[in-house]
Amino acid sequence: MEKSFEEFDFQKGEILLFDKELDWTSFDLVRKLRNFLCRATGVKKLKVGHAGTLDPKATGLMIVCTGKETKNIDLIQAKEKEYVATIKLGATTPSFDLETAEDATFPTDHLTLEFIESTLKNFKGEIDQVPPIFSAVKIEGKRAYEHARKGNDIVLQPKKITISELEVLNFSNDQIVLRIVCSKGTYIRSLARDLGIALNSGAYLVGLCRTRIGDLKLEDAWDLKKFLEKLTPNETN
Repeated sequence: MEKSFEEFDFQKGEILLFDKELDWTSFDLVRKLRNFLCRATGVKKLKVGHAGTLDPKATGLMIVCTGKETKNIDLIQAKEKEYVATIKLGATTPSFDLETAEDATFPTDHLTLEFIESTLKNFKGEIDQVPPIFSAVKIEGKRAYEHARKGNDIVLQPKKITISELEVLNFSNDQIVLRIVCSKGTYIRSLARDLGIALNSGAYLVGLCRTRIGDLKLEDAWDLKKFLEKLTPNETN
């Protein structure tokens, strides 16, 4: 980053790339940045928003817009996204990831790389996908995860998504690593669940990193703490 703090105009608008930490919510990152910028600039209210939510158990690229650039959030988050996903085979969880404990186990002896690659072809292109019940989808005015945590029975409707690329990066008898290029609205947790079903075995997401949104890449992103230290070292020590 070549800019000094004085060269940023957070009210006029900046588009900032960050690498979200594990177990942070997307709002955690936005809140920390907003609070710092308000103190540092003396502005009581500053628009700060993110383009594309990441689950707490996911890491990787988060795009944060400030000031007048927040009007571009919808345009940014509508762009194609790329992820690297680590999926455990042979088990399931209610949340389709590590947020809940395993509730069932299944055999994996029949799984081969050839079988997995053949099965993955069925997930490419435009498909219907049902969001996880542990998600922010609204049902009767409440988030789906609120119903799920209370044990309420809910039915989520499938949505059209597009998966343009699915590549196996690594495979063992109980784990697979995939590179996924997909449209807005794709739940990688749901992809893991559906893949497990298609493989006649369970599966759930154990690691997820977003590596790209449109032309914006994780390799160009900042760690939030280092970014704030770069801006005003004396205030963040």
